[in-house]
Amino acid sequence: MNYTAEAPAVWEPAFADAGDCLLSSDQCVVRGQHYFVKGLIEIPVVDAGEVFSWGVWVSLSRANFSRAADLWDRPGRESEEPYFGWLTTDLPVYPATTLNLKTHVHTRPVGERPYVELEPTHHPLAVEQRTGITMDRVREIATAVLHSRGGEQR
Repeated sequence: MNYTAEAPAVWEPAFADAGDCLLSSDQCVVRGQHYFVKGLIEIPVVDAGEVFSWGVWVSLSRANFSRAADLWDRPGRESEEPYFGWLTTDLPVYPATTLNLKTHVHTRPVGERPYVELEPTHHPLAVEQRTGITMDRVREIATAVLHSRGGEQR
C-alpha cells in the first residue's frame, strides 16, 4: 500500500561523493542550492477503508528547509504552518507528469513523515488524493510500478 522514491528526480549518483550534496532517507541537498524533504501523498482506498501512499520528494525554499531541519527532532513541530513546495518525484503511472505539481508539506509529530497535500487541480494524482481510489486501482498501480524502472515497493 506504499511505493516510494529513493531520491528526488534531479538526484544523480555522482552527487553522492560531492561535498555540497546530501541524500538521507528524509532530506536531500543538491549542490548546496536545492533542498528537498521526503513526505507522503496519501490517497484513501474507498472500498477498503485503508490508505495508499506515495513516498515522494518535495523541493522547499532554503528558508523553509532550514526551518524544517531545525525542528526535525523537536516535539510539537506538527504545529508549524505547512511549507509550500514543488513535487520532484515523477510517478510514471500517470498520463501527465507529476513533476512540479504545487504542494503544501504538513509537518507531523517526530518520527512521522510529512503529509504532502497537492494543490487541488485536475491532474489525475490530485484528483485521486481528493476523491480516493479503489483496490482495483491499487492493483493497477502495483502492476505499473513493478513494470517500470525506479519503483520500489515498501
